[in-house]
Amino acid sequence: MPINPDNIKAQMRKGFLEYCILHVISRKPAYVSDIIDELKKARLIVVEGTLYPLLSRLKNVGCLTYQWQESLQGPPRKYYELTEEGHRFLSELEEAWSELQEAVNIIKSDNL
Repeated sequence: MPINPDNIKAQMRKGFLEYCILHVISRKPAYVSDIIDELKKARLIVVEGTLYPLLSRLKNVGCLTYQWQESLQGPPRKYYELTEEGHRFLSELEEAWSELQEAVNIIKSDNL
């Protein structure tokens, strides 16, 4: 049975989704729909059912905090922002991403 490239792509996206989410939130406090919109612009399609557990986990480990803000269009909204720990974690992920990119580029270039 051949390998389905869509399955591999989905696994790869899951592997760096937290990194992308943290990057979005690092620019400014973000509401869930803002985060989803940013990810969609980058062609990373994510649904709320995927995003909420990730945000909750990142909050529980101390990477995120949130504030409720009144909305003109309904109930108050929860805006997420990075904590100091979140900024440190993002820096570590940034370094790991750079190392992975470099390793893949070396492999792709046949310069082993």
